[in-house]
Amino acid sequence: MIGPSVVIEGEITSGEDLVIEGEVSGSISAKGHEVTIGSAGKCKADVSAKVVRVEGSVQGDISGVEKVIISKTGNVLGNIDAPRVTLEDGAKFKGSIEMDPGEPANRELPIKPAVKESAPLFDTEKSKVS
Repeated sequence: MIGPSVVIEGEITSGEDLVIEGEVSGSISAKGHEVTIGSAGKCKADVSAKVVRVEGSVQGDISGVEKVIISKTGNVLGNIDAPRVTLEDGAKFKGSIEMDPGEPANRELPIKPAVKESAPLFDTEKSKVS
């Protein structure tokens, strides 16, 4: 837990669940774990985790492997990328949401085969008027 009087600037990488009640600027990563921005928490950071729960404020992009939850006291200014997103009644959010329950969002689309050339629809040589 990062307490209410703690201020961190930089990169946080966590190997366990993390609760933030203080201020964080930079980036937060907890692959395979849950990050909760508590009601007193203020983050100017990109947040990436298995589950991200926002009860305070986040200014930055949020990426959740399983889901992102913005509670009724939460305030997010940034983009969300997760297969499931919950915005509780009263939550404040400004940004975009990318939801793809299948494969990762950065997958490439299949390339369509080239169209074969066909005979011209109009033969200009035979249509000339003398």
